[in-house]
Amino acid sequence: MPSSKFKATRSSVANKGDAEVGAAVRRGGRRLAHVLILVLASALPAGAQTKPPENAPPVVLVQPAELRPLAPQSEYVGRVAVFDKVELRALVKGKLGKREFTDGSKVAEGQLLFTIEPAPYRIAVDQKRALRDGARAALINAEAQLKRTAELLRTSNASQVVYDQRLSEQLQAKATLDDTEAQLEDAELQLSYTKITAPIAGLIGRAAVSPGNIVGPESGTLATIVNERQIRVLFSVSQAELLNVRRDLRAGEHLPVRLRLADGKLYPEQGKVDFIDVAVDPNTDGQMARAVFENADELLTDGQTVRVIVEGNAPAKAVVVPQPALAIDQTGPYVYVVDSKGIVEQRRITIDFVRDGMIAVASGLKEGDPVIVQGQQRVRAGMAVETQPAPAAAGQRKR
Repeated sequence: MPSSKFKATRSSVANKGDAEVGAAVRRGGRRLAHVLILVLASALPAGAQTKPPENAPPVVLVQPAELRPLAPQSEYVGRVAVFDKVELRALVKGKLGKREFTDGSKVAEGQLLFTIEPAPYRIAVDQKRALRDGARAALINAEAQLKRTAELLRTSNASQVVYDQRLSEQLQAKATLDDTEAQLEDAELQLSYTKITAPIAGLIGRAAVSPGNIVGPESGTLATIVNERQIRVLFSVSQAELLNVRRDLRAGEHLPVRLRLADGKLYPEQGKVDFIDVAVDPNTDGQMARAVFENADELLTDGQTVRVIVEGNAPAKAVVVPQPALAIDQTGPYVYVVDSKGIVEQRRITIDFVRDGMIAVASGLKEGDPVIVQGQQRVRAGMAVETQPAPAAAGQRKR
């Protein structure tokens, strides 16, 4: 009996020990699982650790509407045109001589560019000069005969008829001399046309005709010279914007104009509007305007397409918001504003103008209104949101 009792006691102790060991193992397992969870959590991305519940309000970036001085600005497509452009043509017929310039080079006013074989025209000048000299001699003789006849008429040794005849001969000789002098002048002019010089200073294009060819007035343009030191830019202005432009021009002011080149950069020189056409284009309902620019660095070229930026003279204070805040539907433009309770409100606005990634709002917003500039696609009017301030220049990221 004692032996059986001892065995039972040892058995119960063993069972109790096994239970304690099992409990310890389970506690150790929970601690190990907790450590593993912490390790895995630290390896997850930051966004995954702070992922909000599905029913949490969306987070949006807001920026308050600002009141700042901003001049109105409009942008148009323009085309560059030079002030001085000369097409060189042959005014007389003959064989084209040596070319006196390099294609694309700068030429000075009066510089010799082409020659046309001058020999036939020099011969014509010599012939006309000989005729002029003969007519001059004939006039001298006719004047002497007239003077002698006048003396004889005074002493009654010549009749009036003879005097009248001598007078007629003198007048005819004078007319002949005038005619030969005109012919000589024309021949000298034709000879001068055999030298083609630059009427203006500027850049000359490529020569269209090679030396040795026969050229004449029908040959077309031999080369073109453009003076690109000063440039005109032509662009069409709508009737609505033309009214403000005309008011400024009538007041004796010139609207400042800037150019945006094909690479997106602004042209360094500022121009001014100096002319508006008197006729309206019926196809576009606009009028052609002209702006003048200095082109000392010769970045602008005749025929080049540019963006013309016309700025208002006096900057006015306007309520502005970043351009990414704007949305447009069939009704018109609008923005989302968050009230003091975090509720989204759709606010219809009227746009005055757009400049430098900012929208000038004519009506619908006031200074300080918190406008959503990022996250609009996740919200709708009446929804609660969580707001965060937008970083500096956030509204210009998507420009």
